[in-house]
Amino acid sequence: MAGSYRMCVCFTRKFKVTEAGPPPDVKEAFFKYTDGGTHMSAEQLWRFLVEVQGDGDVSIADAEKIVEQVLQKMHHIAKFTRHTLTLDDFHRYLFSADLNPPIRDQVHQDMTKPLSHYFIYTGHNSYLTGNQLSSDCSDVPIMKALKRGVRVIELDIWPNSTKDNVDVLHGRTLTAPVELIRCLKCIKEYAFSSSTYPVIITLEDHLTPDLQVKVAQMITETFGDMLYCPECECLEELPSPEELKYRIIISTKPPKEYLKAESGKDKGNKPQREKDSDDDTWGKEPLDLVSDQEDGDVSDTDTSEYSDNESQQPGVSAYKRLIAIHAGKPRGGLKEALKVDPNKVRRLSLSEQALEKASENHGTDVIRFTQKNVLRVYPKGTRFNSSNYKPLIGWTHGAQMVAFNMQGYGRFLWLMNGMFRSNGGCGFVKKPDFLMKVGPHGEVFNPKTKLPVKKSLKVKVYMGDGWHLDFKSTHFDLYSPPDFYTRVGIAGVPGDVIMKKTKIKEDNWTPVWDEEFTFQLTVPELALLRIEVHEYDMSEKDDFAGQTCLPVSELIPGIHAVPLFDRKGEKLNSSRLLMRFEFVQD
Repeated sequence: MAGSYRMCVCFTRKFKVTEAGPPPDVKEAFFKYTDGGTHMSAEQLWRFLVEVQGDGDVSIADAEKIVEQVLQKMHHIAKFTRHTLTLDDFHRYLFSADLNPPIRDQVHQDMTKPLSHYFIYTGHNSYLTGNQLSSDCSDVPIMKALKRGVRVIELDIWPNSTKDNVDVLHGRTLTAPVELIRCLKCIKEYAFSSSTYPVIITLEDHLTPDLQVKVAQMITETFGDMLYCPECECLEELPSPEELKYRIIISTKPPKEYLKAESGKDKGNKPQREKDSDDDTWGKEPLDLVSDQEDGDVSDTDTSEYSDNESQQPGVSAYKRLIAIHAGKPRGGLKEALKVDPNKVRRLSLSEQALEKASENHGTDVIRFTQKNVLRVYPKGTRFNSSNYKPLIGWTHGAQMVAFNMQGYGRFLWLMNGMFRSNGGCGFVKKPDFLMKVGPHGEVFNPKTKLPVKKSLKVKVYMGDGWHLDFKSTHFDLYSPPDFYTRVGIAGVPGDVIMKKTKIKEDNWTPVWDEEFTFQLTVPELALLRIEVHEYDMSEKDDFAGQTCLPVSELIPGIHAVPLFDRKGEKLNSSRLLMRFEFVQD
């Protein structure tokens, strides 16, 4: 493929896209395992997979199947005269994101622990198509979220204009409503399209008791036996994801706990417009943003406009019986809200600012609370453009539901998507053991403790390819091929956060960097490997050329193809990097 670039009115320059050959490490591995030969047998490939790629479960039969797949894919023939790989075949196999991905796509964690033991892929205002103030409400974002693997869907339910039915909308804004029944039917249709594990519907309820009865009927008729309704009013322990496969779970405040009050996020004067993290196309660096503190300690978005007496109408008990995970906050401040009741579990919601405040003053209390109960964190109300916040604070403190605006985009959402690539992308990621451990004197993990380096991750960026297939020849530069560089680094606990970058490779659609970086990790269990490719622009801001985020704990050692995604998290068809990962115990 050749690209034409205009130099002036008189003439154009042509550059041919040439395929870069195998890097030295790939050649060295090929010749080592073929004993200097020109063809690699299935048995030789098997030895390479075990010794270099660290795959102890692979068999020679698996290696034979890989050889067959590579020959079919690379040479487009069903029957082969040979059953071995050449150096080019071997290189193309390693550089295939389908055949040689950086993480596995199967569920492999223990799924038999209570729900409180897992981080859960959680959406915020899941029905909004765009910003928080004037975008349409629809079932389409719900469908998209479920297809991506999101397991917690939030619905704000309000009386419709004639007060005889129920709509979903962002209250006290200009968002156009969508009928609740449409959202429920959408959830039923797509709930298990990407994962067999349960979907939790969190309801922000602004209904009269008669409409609560109507909602109970809608939910029961829509989901039927899919609905999980516990036999007792309050659960002492949450069931496991394994027990709840293919089930729908409702979480909101029980009617008797509703008081006539407005949500904390709706109180006071209209908030002033502020510059959010993603107003800029790139978004700020995750380590640069610190949320504002808020005055109130505890915030909970599950509110009702109606008093306790009104909620005791006949039929409301049917609504109450549907609620499997009770939400609500006790009277008193944050310390009181974080107290653990040994006889029942509940869900508490904190705004991002309230969580930051809690992490400063009550960090170990938050962790102790999340060992048994569910903590949901939601974006501050001034994120009008549906931007997001730092998810690592919530995860470091054991928060299961770090709720994100999935219709937004930016680096924080890339981190969220990266975390939930873990465990086969099933939407549930088991928390690290240290967050669940209780010492002999009741002590729990303290996030403020300075920890020693546990292990180092060596990352080698060999080369990249595929941009010429995903972008027009003049997308990055009108006058010449692109000048790519790669940024690679760690998102995680504050002590582990760092970003580094390769040199710029000028005028090349298939850049070869062959550069290695080492990252020391104190909490590798929560670390995410951030990878971004940019195109250097001398006169303007550098162009974006792809990104991905991978859980460090899931990385497969060895040489792998790393597929890249666009800003919105959609996978690019061809653009990818060839990289090597190696762990060193400290």
